[in-house]
Amino acid sequence: MDDKEVEDDDALHDPSTLGTERNSFSPARGIANIGILVILVLALMALFIAYPVITYVRRNARNLAIDNNIHINSTGQSAVLFNMPEIIDPDTPKDARTRTGFDGKDYELVFSDEFNVDGRSFYPGDDPYWEAVDLWYWATNDLEWYDPKQITTANGNLVITMDSVDDPTTNHGMQYRSGMLQSWNKFCFTTGYIEVAMTFPGPNSATQGYWPGVWTMGNLGRPGYGATTDGMWPYSYDSCDVGTFPNQTEKDQSGPAAAIHSDESKDKYDGKLSILSGQRVSSCTCSGEEHPGPSVSKGRGAPEIDVLEAEKDKAGDGQVVSQSAQFAPFTHDYLYNNDTDDDWYVYDTSISRPNSYRGSAVQQAVSGLTRVPEDMFQGSGQNMTVFGFEYWADPNNRDDGFITWVSDGKPSVRMGPGAVGPDTGTNGSQVSQRLIPEEPMSIVLNLGISTNWQKILTGTMQFPAQMLIDYVRVYQRKGSTNVGCDPKDYPTADYIAAHPEAYNNANLTGWTTTNVPGSSAAGYSWPKNSLVRILKQHSVVVTLLTFVYSTMAVDRPTYLSVLAVAGVLEHRLPSPLLSLSKAKPLYHSPFPNVPRAIQRTL
Repeated sequence: MDDKEVEDDDALHDPSTLGTERNSFSPARGIANIGILVILVLALMALFIAYPVITYVRRNARNLAIDNNIHINSTGQSAVLFNMPEIIDPDTPKDARTRTGFDGKDYELVFSDEFNVDGRSFYPGDDPYWEAVDLWYWATNDLEWYDPKQITTANGNLVITMDSVDDPTTNHGMQYRSGMLQSWNKFCFTTGYIEVAMTFPGPNSATQGYWPGVWTMGNLGRPGYGATTDGMWPYSYDSCDVGTFPNQTEKDQSGPAAAIHSDESKDKYDGKLSILSGQRVSSCTCSGEEHPGPSVSKGRGAPEIDVLEAEKDKAGDGQVVSQSAQFAPFTHDYLYNNDTDDDWYVYDTSISRPNSYRGSAVQQAVSGLTRVPEDMFQGSGQNMTVFGFEYWADPNNRDDGFITWVSDGKPSVRMGPGAVGPDTGTNGSQVSQRLIPEEPMSIVLNLGISTNWQKILTGTMQFPAQMLIDYVRVYQRKGSTNVGCDPKDYPTADYIAAHPEAYNNANLTGWTTTNVPGSSAAGYSWPKNSLVRILKQHSVVVTLLTFVYSTMAVDRPTYLSVLAVAGVLEHRLPSPLLSLSKAKPLYHSPFPNVPRAIQRTL
């Protein structure tokens, strides 16, 4: 037995302490510790999971509205904070949010910008719906450089300023500096009514030289980016025929005669009806070729409808606005049909008239001229004047389409689809119906200057010159809202994303060097046209059948029947195969004794 004494503080080895120790575990403290851990875990989950989800849901509508916007100011400047995520400006008066159309239908506001926040900036990334371009508009030989700093907002207006610069070397070698604002790939609309209230630059209505413009273009073309408009502008066409070909002529230049030469074409175009590259993404596009969709059988393009372009009246005093739509392919001599009021109508002949200019080898124009008030100029009152156009296009009922233009708040001129109907007569260009635009249309606001537009008389002008816009509003029929630049029936987003060089380089002038000789082209391939292949196959078949007809005792009805069967066998020959009276020569027959009517098939 160990007789050593136990230390006073050594309870572990002191038998007398057995049963007297106290349990130190505290259930309340443990629960508290676990609770704190749970709270920490929940807090982390809220921070890294719930908060991002909530933020996404709250901001998703705005994100969709500015989906294609670049979120950085490319200049590094700090723009005026502008909070207009809504597609309808809250400052738009309540009584301006609905209207009765000129077609008698009820319309509702789908977009507006009242420009009431002063000091706005429109550099890339500054605005959800607008962007000011930084480029030379070479396509119309403009004398200005478009610079984003020339556009801002002040006193409740959008202000576009044109300056005459002292030293062109500081302005890309250009004498003038101005602004162009676009909604391209940010806001688009398909059918509806667009209205602006604005003033014109210049001391009075005698001014001559400015080129104010408010217009729209199909989103597949980016204004000022020539590679994108090559083969797109101003096509509004969904037929598969010679109208889709370069110059609107057959490859061997055998016809149609109306396309080979037009007395109305200019000398610089050698009398050709058209010098366009052809419809790049036509309804003839071969399967597997690049096409924006929804299928290769849908003809697509970048049509143009102008709210206005202002100029000095060549027929008298004062100013007029040209209100027009541009089309391709072209009718012979650029003629449009005005046989009935449904085709073409002038509301007030005392101030409005048809434009004698009907187009050139790059566009066909259906246009009216209307005199404008004397007090709407920079130096003569600067009173806001309302302009716009209302249009309707239904792919399922194209006969219902129309465009009605508005000047000084009143309808000025109107056109229907019959104005640009088929041109298949004996002297026609053999094109089919051109369409009231069905593409999603973006908006352009600009102040240019070019001798392409009118003679420039600087003594009648003033600088700085300003074009003011009080508001831009877009309405659509109730129940027919269609806004956005990528609608499912006329998509554009994937096609634009697949061709970044063309849509982001304003210095390019063509899609491919094959179609624009000497151009600085994007280098993309031109989609193959199925009609070219069909015509080649068909020409061989017809030549053989004609040889049989000319050397054997085959009557004409039998020949035509065999020809029709051959057409079926040769893969989807165009339907006018047997309409010989309206046909055009497909090839030069080596058998002159064969009746001419039998040598014509399309």
